[in-house]
Amino acid sequence: MLTVYGLKNCDTCRKALKWLEAGNIPHKFHDVRADGIEVSDVRRFVESAGWEALLNKASTTWRSLPEKQKADVSEADAVRLMSENPTLIKRPVFDFGKGDLIVGFRDPQKAAVKKAAGK
Repeated sequence: MLTVYGLKNCDTCRKALKWLEAGNIPHKFHDVRADGIEVSDVRRFVESAGWEALLNKASTTWRSLPEKQKADVSEADAVRLMSENPTLIKRPVFDFGKGDLIVGFRDPQKAAVKKAAGK
């Protein structure tokens, strides 16, 4: 089953969940702030999508980090930062559980979610 990772108070995540419901795409929601996220899940996301695609540099959490911490971020740094601060993960993350991961909610991602869900 599709798991959607995001934040319950994120407008984009709410739109994505409504869109999934309207399209009759079965899913469950995982709030990364309330429920946390395992380092192993962050690593799996990075292996599938790449850390650059996952790290949300537009987030207020990223902007509040010290400049030294933001400079020259490596994959290991990004995994650690996203594990410690789940709001740094770009959202929503659509996880189909077979290594199929889709990050974001624009038209290309919507089409990919529909295709992966068999709709």
